[in-house]
Amino acid sequence: MEYEQRSYRSRFSSESRRWFCVKFLESDLWIGVDDGSYSPSMESDVHARLVDLRRSMDAYILTDPAYRAALVPYDCGIAAPAILKDMSKVSHKTGIGPMSAVAGAVAKYIADGISAREVIVENGGDIYARALEDMDISVFAGQSPLSERIGLHIPASDFPLGVCTSSGTVGPSLSFGRADAMMIVCRDVMLADSYATAMANLVHTADDLQPVIERIQRIPAILGAIAVKDDRMAVCGNFELRLFS
Repeated sequence: MEYEQRSYRSRFSSESRRWFCVKFLESDLWIGVDDGSYSPSMESDVHARLVDLRRSMDAYILTDPAYRAALVPYDCGIAAPAILKDMSKVSHKTGIGPMSAVAGAVAKYIADGISAREVIVENGGDIYARALEDMDISVFAGQSPLSERIGLHIPASDFPLGVCTSSGTVGPSLSFGRADAMMIVCRDVMLADSYATAMANLVHTADDLQPVIERIQRIPAILGAIAVKDDRMAVCGNFELRLFS
């Protein structure tokens, strides 16, 4: 399956960046840094931070299993690691469970620990980017004929930000909708991740695309969005739409 092979990562290639993959448990991160900041020890250092982060999250969730299962805003206990507390705060803004922000949260926490002028962390299709140059980011939408044919052009001046995509037809993540893709751009990558899930939940047919995009337009924190269902799409926000061959 193309999604599982993560072939969309090839669109991130750039001669000005060094790319490497770091994996632990379900986390599979594709990380790019500017060539001048890269060092041979960076990959092992990032892997160690990922292991520590995931172990701290999983250890807490064992004591509070309702956190993982929550489908509505949920406050974790005082002993929870900071990342889970941040995800809880996001859940109150988007109206769904805190685990909806987990991929974006891991990407952000890992990126914050990397000393580099430019850092891009992609985690299961969710991206945190602190980029030095313009980026074109395409939408992976499974079997839709629009998959990887459309995307957003994001100028360097708009970074750092998060670009996250949720789907009801692609990948293992829980969704109550049938969107082929819902891409959301926010300053806060955790907010982008959770909003992507929340908005994808509302798309069941192509006729839902425009009403959902109109709803997104009323949320100031969302800077841009693309919604895809079958052969139709709806777009809003500050960024130029790009077409790819």
